[in-house]
Amino acid sequence: MSSSTPDLLDLVRAVLAGEEAYLVGGAVRDELLGRELVDLDVVCLDSKRAARAFAEKSGGAPFPLSERHGAWRVAFPSGECVDFTPLRGTLAEDLALRDFTVNAIAEPLAGGEVVDPFDGRRDLAERRLKAVSESIFDDDPLRLLRAVRFEEELGLRLEQDCEEILRSRAHLVSQPAGERILAELEKLGWPGYERLEELGLLAPLGGSLALTGRIERSLADSPRLRLVTVFGESLRRLPISGELGRYLSKLIGAKLPADGSPRQIHRFRRATEPWAIDALAFLGANEYAEDVRIARETEPDEPLLRGDELGIAPGPLVGELLDLVAEERAAGTITTREEALELVRRQLEVG
Repeated sequence: MSSSTPDLLDLVRAVLAGEEAYLVGGAVRDELLGRELVDLDVVCLDSKRAARAFAEKSGGAPFPLSERHGAWRVAFPSGECVDFTPLRGTLAEDLALRDFTVNAIAEPLAGGEVVDPFDGRRDLAERRLKAVSESIFDDDPLRLLRAVRFEEELGLRLEQDCEEILRSRAHLVSQPAGERILAELEKLGWPGYERLEELGLLAPLGGSLALTGRIERSLADSPRLRLVTVFGESLRRLPISGELGRYLSKLIGAKLPADGSPRQIHRFRRATEPWAIDALAFLGANEYAEDVRIARETEPDEPLLRGDELGIAPGPLVGELLDLVAEERAAGTITTREEALELVRRQLEVG
């Protein structure tokens, strides 16, 4: 459990003292599983008032999380957050609207017996992921992806009936907002993607496991490497960041070095940095990883020449000549400023 989470929970109890309020969802589930508790989910009668009062006492930043559902979040610089959601009808009615039985457990903030109308604790004990109702995926198709994440993250397995319902609704997987889809995909490891494929969820999103066999996973592994490997250019269908878009372009366009020579490694790095190691992993080319690392470690801090030292007007030719100088230096054919200037002079004469 995070060191500050118990303090936050005490503050939540103080703010909502005397009111009907419950700790619910993932917070209760993770507590029962003995997992580190970082975020808290609370249902209460007035979520907006509770969030603002809690923020005032805790120093967190309150903001509306969902206008539609009336949910509010209080976030902290540490990454912790506390969500406040209005109680939808009675507690039993509220829990009946949740996705899986393991998330439909409530703990009264004032103390007392845990409320578990769908026997979620037993499903947790038996490592089973079971739907609260047959409509859970129709109500929110993002739950199709969340089911796979819960399997991988919590070590659970879809109960047979739940899996059959999921497979019958697999075509809905692309319906949620792209931001929500991307957030779920970023949390999956390779086994999660394999499970998406098995359940028929990957193809509707534009994904494929065709390239995963060549990936050198011991060389580099990250959420974005997995995304690019599985989705390729289809990843642009989702609202990816500019940096992820550049990363995608670098990896998709990467070509193997012809050999491990300093010249070839320099060319490869020029085309793929700052993600040369990831590009090697994407290409399944572990044999060049040490060459790239050595090139990085031995790269000079300063260039031999700068653009304003070439004696020519600014333009594309300046960049071409500086690239040439850098390559020849990496290849070891020149080592001094004078040699670099002579190389430039000869190149300009030829040009």
